[in-house]
Amino acid sequence: MELKDYSDLDLIHALRDGHVGAMDEIFRRYWRKLLAVAYNHTKDKSSAQDIVQEIFIKLWDRRERLEIDSLNYYLSIAVKYSVYNYLCRERRHVEIEQEKLSVKDVELHDEEIYSQFLKQQIDQAVETLPDKCKLVFKYSRYEGKSVREISDEMEISEKTVEAHITKALKTLKLSLKHAGWITTLAMFLHI
Repeated sequence: MELKDYSDLDLIHALRDGHVGAMDEIFRRYWRKLLAVAYNHTKDKSSAQDIVQEIFIKLWDRRERLEIDSLNYYLSIAVKYSVYNYLCRERRHVEIEQEKLSVKDVELHDEEIYSQFLKQQIDQAVETLPDKCKLVFKYSRYEGKSVREISDEMEISEKTVEAHITKALKTLKLSLKHAGWITTLAMFLHI
């Protein structure tokens, strides 16, 4: 009698005895049905294949301890249980990803607050500068104008423009030094 002619109960007995051919026959009979059930719930072919493969691996690993009355019922329950576990894991992965995103949002929000606070500190320090020095600094750092452009626009020498920029930077360094902003200020002002 060939294995394809065995009943499910005969296959279970052969499987318990370690008959590899019995495992092959069980796989041949049930893999499409299990794959269809798994795919129907996961909507992902690769995940469905992994689920079915895992079911058959566990079946082989537990073959000596199996107490199965109906192979069809046993495998149907196994695939439903495996799909349920898969969906729970996937839902948990989504939750973890969302938690990570919300942490990043908080970090981004903190960086925005930090940036706004630094900008306020710099703006306050700039406002304490003498008028011409303040204007030169704003042209240089806020509008990105070159020393020559500032010189032409304000009708002052390039040396005077450089002196105003130097004075402004020293004043800003001094006013922000005690607040611990010097490293950040250096990046912001390119000093």
